[in-house]
Amino acid sequence: MTLRKIAGLGALLSVVMPGLAMAADEVAAPVLNSGDTAWMLTATALVLFMTIPGLALFYGGMVRSKNILSVMMQCFAITGLISILWVIYGYSITFDTTGMEQGVTNFNSFIGGFGKAFLVGVTPESLTSPTALFPEAVFITFQMTFAIITPALIVGAFAERMKFSAMLIFMGVWFTLVYAPIAHMVWSGDGGLMWDWGVLDFAGGTVVHINAGIAGLVACIVLGKRKGYPSTPMAPHNLGYTLMGAAMLWIGWFGFNAGSAAAANGTAGMAMLVTQIATAAAALGWMFAEWITHGKPSALGIASGVVAGLVAITPAAGTVGPMGSVVIGLASGVICFFCATSLKRKLGYDDSLDAFGVHGIGGIVGAILTGVFAAPVLGGFGTVTDIPAQVWIQFKGVAFTVIYTAIVTFIILKVLDAVMGLRVTEEEEAVGLDLAQHNERGYNL
Repeated sequence: MTLRKIAGLGALLSVVMPGLAMAADEVAAPVLNSGDTAWMLTATALVLFMTIPGLALFYGGMVRSKNILSVMMQCFAITGLISILWVIYGYSITFDTTGMEQGVTNFNSFIGGFGKAFLVGVTPESLTSPTALFPEAVFITFQMTFAIITPALIVGAFAERMKFSAMLIFMGVWFTLVYAPIAHMVWSGDGGLMWDWGVLDFAGGTVVHINAGIAGLVACIVLGKRKGYPSTPMAPHNLGYTLMGAAMLWIGWFGFNAGSAAAANGTAGMAMLVTQIATAAAALGWMFAEWITHGKPSALGIASGVVAGLVAITPAAGTVGPMGSVVIGLASGVICFFCATSLKRKLGYDDSLDAFGVHGIGGIVGAILTGVFAAPVLGGFGTVTDIPAQVWIQFKGVAFTVIYTAIVTFIILKVLDAVMGLRVTEEEEAVGLDLAQHNERGYNL
């Protein structure tokens, strides 16, 4: 090689190498992924759609006509309340892991810090993480929609008898002392109590459904039965609303489950598929169980089966395969049917719209079976190699959530009852909460 060629090569390298170094730096730095961002924006809207109008219609159609506005109003008010609490401190105490990173794990295993209070430091350029490359603002809103629907689900357990003012305060305190800690323990990453146990909860079987279902059971027991229950007929006044609400929940749940992949990828695609399969299986399972038991299938039954399947597949959506989702769906449909009918009648509690029977029981069924069907040997896509060990871990997560939620919910309700009273008067209950609490009617006389 001549000196001229060597000199030319050196000149070329002097131009190329800085460019290569700059390119390497650009590759190493997190860069927003527009595809993931577009999908997460869509998923976020779908999850909010589940509460308003989905859950509002689903619950609104099942109550008596004199209470339809009260139930819908509660869903809307919870949406507003939790949105504000989430940005003030909820997001921070759920996902801020500053203390965990500094080794302060005893307390931060249960709750996060205040490093993100009032969303300090969040800008349009903030990304969620080096691996989830979409804006932090989108992640905040996505998780906000989960925080909104969880307390809204509890409404179904005490519908038609709780004061609106007491409901608002209860939901704010419950969100702070129950939802945020459970979500932190399961989803915050290394250092979170149940995360470190190895509990599998892809999209909220424990955080959302068991949490809300147990709280609902405690609430309906503490408030007591509706006046006249069970001797007085309290049939749903508009099952058309309920079916429309169930359809909206079914569609919105794709954002709930597939969105929890936090990317537009194969995991999201499989989560969407197994969600559809499990929901269909549960709807048929409930329908045939009711048909065999009561002689006829009902519209309310198939709508309830749909929700039971959606609930049960939620913790498993990112790790189970199609055939596992069939089993989870069928199991949840049949088990939730008997718990929402026979078990409720036998034990005598007045879970107005079966928040516990569907969400609590469905969440438990799904959480336990996740430990089984996440195993690759059974067609799953998880890392489970020891099924009995993982089932035990899932059971521990379920048991902890049930005990913690039941105790704290009971304390909150009893304190509020002593301070301001939880329940409307008998006269207000008789006239209906639409008029008594909101001075409006949701129907024409």
